[in-house]
Amino acid sequence: MEAEDDVPLILTWDEANSGLLSEETERGDENGGCNYDITTANNAVTSTPRLQISRSQNESLKQSWEMNYQEAAIYLQEGENNDKFFTHPRNPKALAAYLFAHNHLFYMMELLTGLLLMMLSLCEAPAVPSLRLDVYVHATLELLALVMVAFELCMKLRWLGFHTFIRHKRTVVKTCVLLLQFVEAIVVLVRQTSHVRVTRALRPIFLVDCRYCGAVRRNLRQIFQSLPPFIDILLLLLFFMVIFAILGFCLFSTNTADPYFSTLENSLVSLFVLLTTANFPDVMMPAYSKNRWSCVFFIIYLSIELYFIMNLLLAVVFDTFNDVEKMKFKSLLLHKRSAIDHAFQLLVSRQRPMGVSLKQFDGLMRFYRPRMSARDRFLTFKALNTAGGPMLSLQEFYRFYEVTGLRWKPRRSGEHWFDDLPHTTFLIFRGINLLVKSKAFQYVMYVVVAINGVWIMVETFTLNSEFSWSKSVPWSYIVFLTVYGVEVLLKISGLGPMAYFSSGWNLFDFFVTLFAFLGLIVLAFNKEPFYFIVVLRPLQLLRLFKIKQRFRNVLDTMFELFPRMASLGLTLIIFYYSFAIVGMEFFADVVYPNCCNTSTVAESYRQSNVTVGNKTVLEEGYYYLNNFNNILSSFVTLFELTVVNNWYITMEGVTSMTSHWSRLYFMTFYIVTMVVMTIIVAFILDAFVFRMNYSRKNRELVDNPEDENGIVFEVDVNRNEALATFELYKRICPGSSSLSSLQRVLLAMDRGGHSALVYLGRRSRTKSDLSMKMYEEEIQEWYSEYSRESIPQPDQSLEQELDSPTSDQSPFPQPQLNSETGPHTIN
Repeated sequence: MEAEDDVPLILTWDEANSGLLSEETERGDENGGCNYDITTANNAVTSTPRLQISRSQNESLKQSWEMNYQEAAIYLQEGENNDKFFTHPRNPKALAAYLFAHNHLFYMMELLTGLLLMMLSLCEAPAVPSLRLDVYVHATLELLALVMVAFELCMKLRWLGFHTFIRHKRTVVKTCVLLLQFVEAIVVLVRQTSHVRVTRALRPIFLVDCRYCGAVRRNLRQIFQSLPPFIDILLLLLFFMVIFAILGFCLFSTNTADPYFSTLENSLVSLFVLLTTANFPDVMMPAYSKNRWSCVFFIIYLSIELYFIMNLLLAVVFDTFNDVEKMKFKSLLLHKRSAIDHAFQLLVSRQRPMGVSLKQFDGLMRFYRPRMSARDRFLTFKALNTAGGPMLSLQEFYRFYEVTGLRWKPRRSGEHWFDDLPHTTFLIFRGINLLVKSKAFQYVMYVVVAINGVWIMVETFTLNSEFSWSKSVPWSYIVFLTVYGVEVLLKISGLGPMAYFSSGWNLFDFFVTLFAFLGLIVLAFNKEPFYFIVVLRPLQLLRLFKIKQRFRNVLDTMFELFPRMASLGLTLIIFYYSFAIVGMEFFADVVYPNCCNTSTVAESYRQSNVTVGNKTVLEEGYYYLNNFNNILSSFVTLFELTVVNNWYITMEGVTSMTSHWSRLYFMTFYIVTMVVMTIIVAFILDAFVFRMNYSRKNRELVDNPEDENGIVFEVDVNRNEALATFELYKRICPGSSSLSSLQRVLLAMDRGGHSALVYLGRRSRTKSDLSMKMYEEEIQEWYSEYSRESIPQPDQSLEQELDSPTSDQSPFPQPQLNSETGPHTIN
């Protein structure tokens, strides 16, 4: 164990501890000039006999260690969150502001402030009728929200310092938008009336900058990184469009019955819409009616633009996206490694500069994972300590991020949960266990599910409009539900509750069966409002995806995509919001029933009463409902534009009531959504191809569809280790409530009469884990490259990089470790 007087290799201190190093240096000179010689050759660090520290300095030394632990935890959090090291706090005031700005309450305040600013569009003119607020109310709310944003930026300024603050581009943009919004809000409050405020479209910036929206920021960054090749292909596409527009104008403008090519502008617009196929074949028919050979023009145009260039666009974006994903993984991996290097230097002592002891590791985890129990901190240390020594080496510490998310549980002494039961009972449950694990049982259940699916289709096909669920409960419903219920009970009793519910497929089966049972109760007691539960029965058919490996890959990819797809969906909503604000400012109350009478799409906006026999029928075109009268209607309209079916009707209706320049808004929206949707398609393709390549490369993981243990670490803890650790924790944190977790370990050993216990740490497998295995060979090259670049040159002692571990990156001034040799960096 570590001695009480170990001194940090790098001291992080304040003025109260400023005399510690000088006194040690003086004492070293008195003892024959014993000082510390720290070198970087081959990452080796040697130290001369350690110095004794007087009792009066123990408190200062303890405080220095605590601050080192805290700064090391900050470095590791920056590595995990991909925060750049130049934003690292550099002094005590910056540290206080950093800690204030890095907690979940502050993050929640950022999130709520951003959401409030965006939701104000519901009650600002043009407002949703039921949510309209007076001007002074929504203007006051906006000012309060902007004051909160200003407070957040002030805390960031105090933490970063002015020079770093203005280097942070996203923060500078946010500050400029804040000043602009603040001036506009004051103007609205003074005038007591709203005006054209297109700048409201910039409000999503406040939400995107929130810590919880990091995935959205990454998506936006990826979109911008994919833009250069996208723009190149887009220019090629527009070039051919202009060529064909000129050609179409020359060929078809003489036909007075053809409104699509009457002018060069109409030709461009018609061909742009044709690219989306929304007006095909309508755009061809006037010319086709005059000359059948005119179809060749449209066939060649669509072949080049739609089937070649658009697919080339997807291929280029996919290739760029694939490279960006790989480089992003490499950048994050090396950033984490650099963070671990920084943290390691803060955790090692001068007496033991080659490793991190349990005491130091525990101090780190108290700041990095404050809610982690003492037992889990100890087990995490053991999981890292593969060599079994008293200290963690740097190579072992490099695996820090792999083990910090593990959930630890003791492994049972027997193979099954029923091993300790009486012999007869054991044999029964053993038989059930063998049954539910057999291939025959699985395939029998697949057959039952398939029959159930066919039966549901037959039942649904035979239903008529007069059918009512309340009349009877189908007997097939009861039969199949009974089979599924028996299957669930057999698996729980054969595998054990813990093993059963640890499988994602079993959880899916359990909840689908549970909902089916609730549906039976709904039918039996005629609870009509809850009949939607009955509709969930066909979800059982998804179990058939487990039969074939390719099906499992598709479903696994889909589940892996859900978190990322949610962030991509939020990214799309942010674009919707900005375009909706612009649309409301320029097109609110523009379209209405019976408008657009001078347009070619007038019939789509028609609303009239037509008499048929003795009845009067209201005939409506309905397209007047696609408007920008409030934020909700705007979102619906923009979604219809995204689908592109008949989107030109909305565009032409608005254009006929405003100006032909309005088409730029709709065309720009189509191009932007095309970029985002192409990125989404490229992301899905990349995820699926990655999963297939991973499956081919790692055949051992695909044989058993039920094997979903994820990442598993196994740690052996003997009684002597547990007692020694308990005594250490009693000394370093006496009276702590976390000691109870270690006491339970000892009690479990005493109760079972065991001299040792085995603990299993589990966590789900992430995309990062798959990438680590997929790029295993390249990662070693990246690490070698990183190690070469990290070796400091002799002339770097005078001017070090911003993110160097011994540069002025810590919250407090860094001392020189050797007055003769100057500061050094340890890699």
